[in-house]
Amino acid sequence: MRAMEIAFPGLFVTATDTGAGKTYVGSRLLFRLRQAGIELHPRKPVESGCRVDESGRLTPADGLALAQAIDREDWLDIITPLRFTAPLAPDLAAREAGERLHLDQLLAACQAPGPMLVEGAGGLLSPIAEDALNADLAVALGLPVLVVAPNRLGCINHVLLTLEALERRGLWPISVVLSRTTEQGDASQPHNAAALRARIDAPVFDLPWQDDGRGLQPLVDTLADLIRAG
Repeated sequence: MRAMEIAFPGLFVTATDTGAGKTYVGSRLLFRLRQAGIELHPRKPVESGCRVDESGRLTPADGLALAQAIDREDWLDIITPLRFTAPLAPDLAAREAGERLHLDQLLAACQAPGPMLVEGAGGLLSPIAEDALNADLAVALGLPVLVVAPNRLGCINHVLLTLEALERRGLWPISVVLSRTTEQGDASQPHNAAALRARIDAPVFDLPWQDDGRGLQPLVDTLADLIRAG
């Protein structure tokens, strides 16, 4: 992994598609880093598809998982301040609620006193605001990017397209994580990581089914070194 010229600011977690496992991977990274004595500040600035709890408040499931990973559920309003009920892209979910969502609101929600782990919404080129894609938020934040992809047939194409989009925007892909979203995989699953490693420079991690984060330990160690060096 290339060295940062400034203090490590954190990372932006994106994916090749929605439902790829961003929160699963991000929460395990947070937990493992915390075990190593390093606490990243999680941010999931906007979440749609939130359920309404008994008190009438919107509960962001992804934001809550990130908060629980660092044992700070009391930070939930800071981690995910923008919440909508409609299971749509955030810009459309906001419109359904009679609001307009803009990039400056997301940036305001991504302020922290130290390195952050910021999770987007959907894939890299999915809309996240009226005037922004997830990629635009990553560029505005200036964060290295962790790409999560479901380990299944077709993921090589999806990962390579995502990395090409990152390169065109001058974003650093710090790693690619292949996640297992189902217990039974297809015939490509044992081969996808090696196929990607032969074609890209970024480290590739292949997580077993229901991995508790041990499969990410080399990445955790690298991130810990970068943060401590900063």
